[in-house]
Amino acid sequence: MSGAARRIWGLVYRHVCVYRRSWPRLVEIAYWPTLELLIWGFTANFLSQGFHAGPAALTGTALIAGVLLWEIVLRAQIGVTFSFLEEIWSRNLGHLFVSPLRPAELVAALLAVSVIRTWIGLLPAIIIAFLLYHYDLFAPGPVMVLFFLNLLVMGWWVALAIVSLLFRYGAGAEALAWTIAFGITPFACVFYPVSSLPGWLQPVALALPASHVFEGLRALLLHARVDWAQFTAAAALNVVWALAACAVFAGEFHRARVRGALISIGE
Repeated sequence: MSGAARRIWGLVYRHVCVYRRSWPRLVEIAYWPTLELLIWGFTANFLSQGFHAGPAALTGTALIAGVLLWEIVLRAQIGVTFSFLEEIWSRNLGHLFVSPLRPAELVAALLAVSVIRTWIGLLPAIIIAFLLYHYDLFAPGPVMVLFFLNLLVMGWWVALAIVSLLFRYGAGAEALAWTIAFGITPFACVFYPVSSLPGWLQPVALALPASHVFEGLRALLLHARVDWAQFTAAAALNVVWALAACAVFAGEFHRARVRGALISIGE
C-alpha cells in the first residue's frame, strides 16, 4: 500500500472506529432518512388507496423514490461536512496538517467516509420501503446506478463548498452544514417537475444536476422510458460544479494555511 493510500485509510479508519463504538451515532445517521420515508411513504399509500391506478397512483411511487434518492444528496453532503467538523471539534485539524497528509488525501478520506455514512443511512430506509410499501428501489435495474452516482457527486461538491466556507469563516459557519442542502431542495424539483416553478426560477433549477435527475426519474416511473438527455445534462453540470467547488476549496485552504487558521479554526 502506498503512502497516500495508508494516510487516507488511516483517516477513514479513525472515523470507522468512532462509529463502530457508538451505536447512538449509527442510529442518528439512519434516523432522518427513515423518518422522511415514513412520512412520505404513508402519504404515497394514501394516494395509492384513493387512486388504484393511473397517474395518481404512480405519483405515490415517485414520492417514495424521490425521498430515497434525495437522501443520497443530503447524506453525502452531511457525511463530508460532519466528518470535517468532527476534526474541528476534536482540535485535530492542525495535527492532521503537520503530518504528511495532503489536502487531496483529506478530501479522498472524507468522500470515503461519506459513502459509508450514506449507505448506513439509506439501507434501513430502503428495507423499510420494501417491507412497508412494497417499493423496490433497484427494480428499474442498472439505470438506478446513474441516479445514485449523479446525486452522490452533487452531495460531494455541495459539501466541498461548505468546507470552503468553514475555512474562511471558521466554526461559526458550521450551521451551514445542515442548512444549505435543505435550502436547495425546493429548486431540486424532487417531488414536482421543473415546469411547476415560476418562469424566473426555472433556470435556477435547471442549473442543478438534481433537477435533471428527478426529471429522468419521473420519465422512468411514469412513462417507462430512460431520458438520456437528462442524464447527460446532470453529468455535465456535475462536472462543472465539481471543478468549481474544487477550485474554491483549494483557494480557501491556501488562504487558511497562510493566515494560520488551520490551527485556530476550532477555537
